[in-house]
Amino acid sequence: MNTLTRVKEGVAAFGRPPAAPAAVRLAADAVEAAELRAYATHPDVVALRVERVRTEVDRLCWAGIVLGLGFTMTNVQSFAAAGTPAWSLPWLAAWLLDPTVSLVLLAILRAEQVTARYQVRTGAWTRRAKWFTLAATYVMNTWHSWAAGSVSGVVLHSVPPLVVFVAAEAVTDLRDKLTEAVTAAFREAQQRAAPVTADLPEETTTESTKPKRRNRKRSGQRVTFADYMAVAREAWTPGVVVSPAWVREVTTCSRGLSSRLAATLAAELNAANTSDGGDAR
Repeated sequence: MNTLTRVKEGVAAFGRPPAAPAAVRLAADAVEAAELRAYATHPDVVALRVERVRTEVDRLCWAGIVLGLGFTMTNVQSFAAAGTPAWSLPWLAAWLLDPTVSLVLLAILRAEQVTARYQVRTGAWTRRAKWFTLAATYVMNTWHSWAAGSVSGVVLHSVPPLVVFVAAEAVTDLRDKLTEAVTAAFREAQQRAAPVTADLPEETTTESTKPKRRNRKRSGQRVTFADYMAVAREAWTPGVVVSPAWVREVTTCSRGLSSRLAATLAAELNAANTSDGGDAR
């Protein structure tokens, strides 16, 4: 009996199984790492991470804009009240001036948040309205300091409106670029990562796709776009509406890839129908 056997028996005597060989542990770690990497590099996961960054950027910019507009409210009210007695009707009405301007500005920024997400350009009047509201806030906030000739007052009351102005301009470009980053990350991950859904359980597939997918698994080959198209063409029958959901059902491809497959197959079918109609005439 060699030393390794005695050690295993001694460990088993205390109720613990012997340690697995190093090669077995490394093989198990490799399988687990490969599975984790497949999901980590999946196009939808990569795009979701960029989406989360965009959400964080939006929240931080909105917090800074709201705080900056809140800081300017008292100065604008003082400008509008113009020395009227406290709690008088003009004094109370002066508090409405800053929210009037700020709400219009926030409405424009909120609309740009949606248009920038889908990369839709707004008109010239949108930018003019945004600049006018920001300029009005700046003038009303710094008027007393300019009139009194206070340099420190001008600097103090200029910083919040200018920060709001810069943030309002920058956040639109940031949303636009982050949208492009989401698309680019999705495409890059889609090109370099194998679809995770290609290894779904067999009960989720149709009979026509089972043999082909099993053969690919045995050979270790990657499922390509052409392979998915071949399966979809074979599964299609007259009267079936080609949609991304139908493509995912018959090919078990990823959600992002199903839209491309459905569009390509629909274009091929339409072209075939058009050519058949021309020959019949």
